[in-house]
Amino acid sequence: MNDGTRNSTASQDPSDVDAYYEDDGYAHPEPVEEFFAAQDTPARTAKHPTSKARQRRRRRRTVVVLVVLLLFAGMVFGVALMLRDMLGLNKVTDYPGPGGEETVFTVPEGAGALAIGNGLESADIVADSATFITALSAISEGREVQPGEYEMRLQMPSADAAEALLGADPSLVSYAAVARDLRQGEVFDILSESTGIPRAEFDALAEDPTQFGLPSQALSLEGYLHPGEYRFDVEATAPQIIEEMVKATTDRLAEDGVTDPDKQYEILTIASIVQAEAGEGDYATVAGAINNRLTPGNTETSGLLQSDATVAYGLGKRTYQLSEEEKADASNPYNTFANPGLPKGPIGSPSDEAIDATVNPADVPFYFWVTVNLDTAETKFSETYAEHLRYVAEYDAWCADHPGRCD
Repeated sequence: MNDGTRNSTASQDPSDVDAYYEDDGYAHPEPVEEFFAAQDTPARTAKHPTSKARQRRRRRRTVVVLVVLLLFAGMVFGVALMLRDMLGLNKVTDYPGPGGEETVFTVPEGAGALAIGNGLESADIVADSATFITALSAISEGREVQPGEYEMRLQMPSADAAEALLGADPSLVSYAAVARDLRQGEVFDILSESTGIPRAEFDALAEDPTQFGLPSQALSLEGYLHPGEYRFDVEATAPQIIEEMVKATTDRLAEDGVTDPDKQYEILTIASIVQAEAGEGDYATVAGAINNRLTPGNTETSGLLQSDATVAYGLGKRTYQLSEEEKADASNPYNTFANPGLPKGPIGSPSDEAIDATVNPADVPFYFWVTVNLDTAETKFSETYAEHLRYVAEYDAWCADHPGRCD
């Protein structure tokens, strides 16, 4: 409780420390100056640090703050990069060009702009599918990219890729699509329609296949007209077109290590039978079974291939139904029921897959095969003729349930 005397001293000059303590009527310790003067030097130093110590502490605090700020800034930068990646903001949308290593890009039959763009992006030909589609739309003027193989470059600008696929002037090429398993005459029809060259010119060339490097035993160009999609220069001649197609076939055989012309002819003959007799998933198995049939001394088939497809080719027909008389006619050089061994030559244009399977046949114990469902291409294999007959009955039953499909 204050008694008024203390309050009266509040008006005195605070700087007069002695008077302040004398006038208030209480006992006090000595003035502040005298108190500190009486203390030891270490205590004074502890209460009042030197200027250098304070500077060291400030520097330490500054370093700590800077480190914390740098760590925080790094975290923010990392999060920003992560978010940009998640949002696709870091994605390169186009390459500056002119492009790098040469490559071949295949446009499948029926592929649209989106499928083509995605394929180009996956192959690293363009940086971004959407950017390519925009570039394609800008120059297409209603034109569509035709299926086939195109020479491109890796990491091309989208505009250049679109131009390469559309072509600067589509009127300068003739487009021809040659399917697998077509026969020579069917291929010539396609080539004539595509190029405007009379079919008679192609037929005349087939009469002397050796001019294109085929062995002397070749009866025609059959088997050498490689399946694929072609863009022939409008000025290309019939010999130039045939030469390109034959080269595509021999190049493929060379890739599989087959360079001898006579061996190439044998491989193409077997591959054409594989192509005609099996679905793609069974190519290697059928090729293995054919090899077993051709093995000297086998008692199951006595060297006979017994292929319906070869007999039909020799008859100039496409059918699965052959009479017993047709199968017994040994005058047909393609009749593998009556004549052991391979037919006189290929019976169509085998695909790359059929060629590969023939060069690398499966090691199987089978001698017989029959496709029991023409819709699914399900094929059943057997080691003995008795087992084979059961599968033939299964095929006959399927044909009975699907009138007209087995003609």
